[in-house]
Amino acid sequence: MLGKFISLEGGEGVGKTTNIAYIQSLLEENGISVMLTREPGGTPLAEALRQLLLDKNQEEITEQAELLMMFAARAQHIKHVIKPALKQGTWVLCDRFTDATYAYQGGGRAMDILAINWLENFVQGELRPDLTLLLDAPVQVGMNRAAQRGKLDRFELEKITFFEKVRATYLAMAEQQPARIKVIDAAQNLEHVQAKIYQLITQFLHD
Repeated sequence: MLGKFISLEGGEGVGKTTNIAYIQSLLEENGISVMLTREPGGTPLAEALRQLLLDKNQEEITEQAELLMMFAARAQHIKHVIKPALKQGTWVLCDRFTDATYAYQGGGRAMDILAINWLENFVQGELRPDLTLLLDAPVQVGMNRAAQRGKLDRFELEKITFFEKVRATYLAMAEQQPARIKVIDAAQNLEHVQAKIYQLITQFLHD
């Protein structure tokens, strides 16, 4: 039996770190072997690319270079981490995946969606998440939370308009793919957010 692939998506400050740990515990309580990973990242090379992408002190990274670095990290991640785990029957729980590229590079940077789509097919083949949970909150709410965490990275320093486009793209994708992408109101308190996660994960396990 192949493992299932679940991704967690959302903008800045929506609570992904807290809630991905909660999802992991829910799955493990159901006797499922889970591997937690993230994008960009997951392998030594992919983590090195992550550091370059997030470092605000780097030389200016062109939009094309940023997109290609995302997919270079993803190619390593898929080959060395995600596919081997799924093949062994382990479920993969990933903090962001390709939906983030459509939202940040496609929406935020206004890059060519056809180019992203070509790279997605080239790098991933048939691989797509079985379920995506999208934590959604108004941009200002998320940014206020992100600011409380301390120093901001290269992406977090973008203007509010950038994040409004990211959020709009995420929500548009959820509308287009309702069977896979489930939206959770992350502006609510943690108890409400996790109650919704519990409902969606339980439903997924019993489908």
